[in-house]
Amino acid sequence: MDFRQLEVFLAVVEEGGFSRAGEKLYLTQPTISAHISTLENELGQRLLERGGKEIRPTESGRRFYVYARRMLALRGEALAAMRGGAENGSIDIAASSVPAQYLLPELVAEYHAQHPEISFNILRADSAGVLRRLREGAAEIGFCGSAESEESCEFLPVAEDRLALILPDKPVYRRMLAEPSPLAALLTQPMISREAGSGTRREFERYLQRSLPGVKPHVIAEMDDPEAIKRAVAAGLGIAVLSARAAEDYVRFGELLSWPLDETATRWLYLVRRKKDIPSPAARAFIDFVLHRRETIPQ
Repeated sequence: MDFRQLEVFLAVVEEGGFSRAGEKLYLTQPTISAHISTLENELGQRLLERGGKEIRPTESGRRFYVYARRMLALRGEALAAMRGGAENGSIDIAASSVPAQYLLPELVAEYHAQHPEISFNILRADSAGVLRRLREGAAEIGFCGSAESEESCEFLPVAEDRLALILPDKPVYRRMLAEPSPLAALLTQPMISREAGSGTRREFERYLQRSLPGVKPHVIAEMDDPEAIKRAVAAGLGIAVLSARAAEDYVRFGELLSWPLDETATRWLYLVRRKKDIPSPAARAFIDFVLHRRETIPQ
């Protein structure tokens, strides 16, 4: 087994076919097929289902994919370490929606200005997907909006984030917001919710359990993109709960109203890393940069 075989296998799985993998790696289709056949023979397992228009991994292939990613990631770490790679290389980051859109762009831009030889590969997922990518070795660093019960990972708070109710900027909602304690009444309105794996959704559900037990919002739609939710709310489809950071632009331009929930709905955005991993020098340097820059951490 060699690294080229692993690279070819990953490319076939991720591109869904031999031809597309060949285009990605600048190899002919017969060469791709030869690498896969040699790898399958060595492992004694069929890794790919070759029937149909799209190539799919078998159950054995799905299991081996995780190991192949880890082996290639470890090779990259070793090469970077031997080359003094804190000042060069690529960093794979998995980030949930709010950190990916409203925290990482500023961090990455500032860091890249200081270290132009570093490149970033940012993989977007919900909070559950971030942890999955870390477990699979598809990312060295994660950013998410909730600290979960994941024993293999360490959650380091880096930025405070408060949840807010966002509403269409219409007179009826302005009148409701002017009432004392308007939350219970507002939650009777049609609501657009984040998807089940979202940290924002989980934090809001925890808030309701603490502050308004028994209240069940009238959810009419689920969406996995904060930008789509903001557009839907601005169009009058319903109300939503989002990160106050995410709503700032639409509020500033008068398209949305924002009503921050009380202080118990304040959460932290986390940098996540696997406890047992040894980060590459480039990733270690970026982690140190983020932790040095982080906002006031709760005592």
